[in-house]
Amino acid sequence: MALEPVARAVAEEVARWGAMRQTGVSLRYMMEFGVRPTERTLLLAAQFLHKELPIRIARRALDLDSLPFGLSTKPAILKVRDWYVESFRDIRSFPEVKNQEDELAFTQMIKMIKVRHTNVVPAVALGVQQLKKDLGGPKAFPPGIHEIHQFLDRFYMSRIGIRMLIGQHVALHDPDPEPGVIGLINTKMSPMTVARIASEDARAICMREYGSSPNVDIYGDPGFTFPYVTPHLHLMIFELVKNSLRAVQERYMDSDKLAPPVRIIVADGAEDVTIKPKE
Repeated sequence: MALEPVARAVAEEVARWGAMRQTGVSLRYMMEFGVRPTERTLLLAAQFLHKELPIRIARRALDLDSLPFGLSTKPAILKVRDWYVESFRDIRSFPEVKNQEDELAFTQMIKMIKVRHTNVVPAVALGVQQLKKDLGGPKAFPPGIHEIHQFLDRFYMSRIGIRMLIGQHVALHDPDPEPGVIGLINTKMSPMTVARIASEDARAICMREYGSSPNVDIYGDPGFTFPYVTPHLHLMIFELVKNSLRAVQERYMDSDKLAPPVRIIVADGAEDVTIKPKE
C-alpha cells in the first residue's frame, strides 16, 4: 500500500490480513444464529467479527490502493482508503473479546465504524468524477475502463456485506425487536408492500422533478412473504422504478398521449424471487 513511511507497519499488516480467506455468511445462518440472542451467542458473534472484519476491510483498502488509470490517487478515493485503514486499525487494536463487557464495548466500536463509512458511496462517486474530469470527460475514457466498473461492482457488494455483518450484530442488541424481525432480517417481508412503498417514494421524486409522474401498477400475490432485509429491497426497487419513471416521463413529456404506467411484476419461484419493472 502507498502509505506514508510512518504507517509502513500498518500497511504491511493490512496486506497480510487482506491476503487471508474471508468466511461466507448466509442470510439463513444469520437468522438461525440470531433467532434467540443470548450473552453467549452475542459473545461468539463478536469474536467472529473481531477476526472476520479486518480481513474484509483490509481487502477493500488494498483494492482502493491499486486502481487503474490513477483513480487511487484522487483525493476522494484517498479519503475513503484512509477510512478503511482507520477502521482496520481500530479493530486490530481492540483486545480479544472475552466477556460480556468486552462484547458491549466491541459492539459500540463497530457501530462507530459503520457511521464512519456512511458516505463511502458518494465519496467513491466523487473520485470517479474527478478521474473523468482529468481525462477530459466520459468520452475520453481509455480502453479497459471496464476494470473500474468491475471494481465498483465488487467494492459495493463487499461494502454491503460488511455493513450487513455489523448492522446485524448491533441490531441483535435491541431489547424490544419487532415481531418477526431477527436483527435486520424481516422473516416475513412482503415484496408487494415494499414495492408499493418504494414506488410511492420514486413517484414523489418524479413529481418533484417533472411536475407529474406515471402511475405504477404492481402485480403479484399480496400474501407472499420471504425473509430478507427490507431496506435493501426498498433501495433496489426504488432505484429501478425511479429510472423507469424518468424514462417514461421524458419520452412522453412533449406528447399529447398520456404516459403509460410502469408495471412491477413480483413472481415467486421454487428457489428464488423475481421482481421486474416493465415500462
